Amino acid sequence: MAYQPVRQPRLADVITERLEALILEGSLTPGQRLPPERELAERFGVSRPSLREAIQKLAARGLLVSRQGGGTYITEALNSGYSDPLLEMLSRHGEFHLDLLEFRDAMEGLSAYYAALRSTPTDRALLIQRFEELETSFLGEDPQGEAKADAAFHLAIAESAHNVLLLHTIRGIFHLLERSIVDNLAHLFEKPEARPRLMQQHRALLDAILEGRAEDAQALAHEHLVYVEEGLLEMERAETRSQRALRRAQVMPPRRSR
Repeated sequence: MAYQPVRQPRLADVITERLEALILEGSLTPGQRLPPERELAERFGVSRPSLREAIQKLAARGLLVSRQGGGTYITEALNSGYSDPLLEMLSRHGEFHLDLLEFRDAMEGLSAYYAALRSTPTDRALLIQRFEELETSFLGEDPQGEAKADAAFHLAIAESAHNVLLLHTIRGIFHLLERSIVDNLAHLFEKPEARPRLMQQHRALLDAILEGRAEDAQALAHEHLVYVEEGLLEMERAETRSQRALRRAQVMPPRRSR
């Protein structure tokens, strides 16, 4: 039987794969600057020429970019998967928000499930921090800040799930997620009981993940998004009834009593 010779992988290829893995797992994020070449070579325990070759390969693949003034960065284009003109247009129409909620229900339910099973102590510390930031925004009556903190909390759950496809899918719609949450909160602010209820749901979701209750975490993520969706649908129905009544009044003014 003939055996193929075992070829030793080139060091630059190994470094390239290592850097790609860091991007995939979310340790290196779009727009982030790489450490200086000398420092990075020391971290990997490799020569600077080998590191430089790996960086050139990743730049040729469109994953890294050099900026004027120095420095190599993870390309921002990795964030653009869900920002084409069609989705930007859809995001300006009300029905899109319901589509996004349905999509989040599927993705974030899985994220919460796996976060409960796989989150590390570092992940759990970040989840607690993100929840505390959300709570601070809630108490400060800051809708914009609350929306950003809300989105950051849900993104931290996706990071804790340790599934690169879930992470990059949710990260890819992050700017749409923030915008959607701003609009959702604007509607729900009209119901005094809504925001405290949302905070209770976030707290319950956090506790389920921290305690490793995967099925409960998935169910609570679903319950949270269904509550938001039902609230929006209720608002839309009320708005439709109001507009219908207004049109009737304009077309058929009330009769004057004789």
